[in-house]
Amino acid sequence: MRLLVTGGAGFIGSNFVRHWVHEHPGDKVVVYDALTYAGNRESLSDLEGAFEFVHGDVADADRAAWALREHRIDAIVHFAAESHNSRAALDPGLFFRTNVIGTQTLLEAARQRGVARFHHISTCEVYGQMALDDPLAFTESSPYRPRTPYSASKAGADHAVRCYAETFGLPVTITNCANNYGPYQFPEKLVALCTTRALDDHPLPLYASLDHRREWLHVLDHCRAIETVLLEGKEGETYLVGSGVEATIEQMADLVLAAAGKPLSLKEIVPDRPGHDSRYLLDSTKLRRELGWAPQIPLEEGVAATVDWYRANRAWWEPLAHLTSVDEHAWSNGSTGGQ
Repeated sequence: MRLLVTGGAGFIGSNFVRHWVHEHPGDKVVVYDALTYAGNRESLSDLEGAFEFVHGDVADADRAAWALREHRIDAIVHFAAESHNSRAALDPGLFFRTNVIGTQTLLEAARQRGVARFHHISTCEVYGQMALDDPLAFTESSPYRPRTPYSASKAGADHAVRCYAETFGLPVTITNCANNYGPYQFPEKLVALCTTRALDDHPLPLYASLDHRREWLHVLDHCRAIETVLLEGKEGETYLVGSGVEATIEQMADLVLAAAGKPLSLKEIVPDRPGHDSRYLLDSTKLRRELGWAPQIPLEEGVAATVDWYRANRAWWEPLAHLTSVDEHAWSNGSTGGQ
């Protein structure tokens, strides 16, 4: 297989590239990445020679078409996206450009090329929030109710993927995933932020709604799910990828602090950002029953291993820490914060 991985220098993308080249050494892997602040070639430094790299923006139609043609791509795994909710509240236009226009641009290039599979990576957030006491979980048939610029832009991307399947017959699959954590995550997301700050004895900024919950999945379990869908999933189908394990923001901070051997007093409460969803939970029964996937990494074990990775890889994350430019103290009364 000749595989193009967009956003392959980002968090989940780089982990997926590493997983794929190890599991499928006979395949050709091409990483296509714009190398924005969250894209880092150093995340792939141990794999040099095992993949080819194209510096490109998914919204650049000519560049995308060239990459597909030049490398005779068979399949696309589309990770490339702006993904930080706080940044989306500050610059929503950027998110719609990359996530909606960029996805449609890549879909058109894939249609013109005649790729055999376009696999799109989406998020649980397109379904909106659920009540903390809701006994149900989101399913593949749940309505879309995005509440933030980020989740709305991802919802738009999902709709673009489906319309290319329905209108043009493009062979697509979609996975919507729970919150990921693990190595190579840019230090602006909760687990990576708490870890890097705890290791330096800096305060951990936690939103005031400490009881808000997320479903947590180790990035390597996510990569295995994508691999399973790409190889065995049915064209035109959507699969939800979740662990079924929930934890509050404060519980995750406590796990990080325990693994890092740091005091709970490092926790610091900051105002909620606008549109902060209370909870997401996915029902991944379809993926488990039809394709046989199941998560393998328990939450506490995965968080501890993640903290150990950041402790051992300061050279990777320390140059990035200053790029986390959203002031999480600035949200108040529904207004946006500063950069």
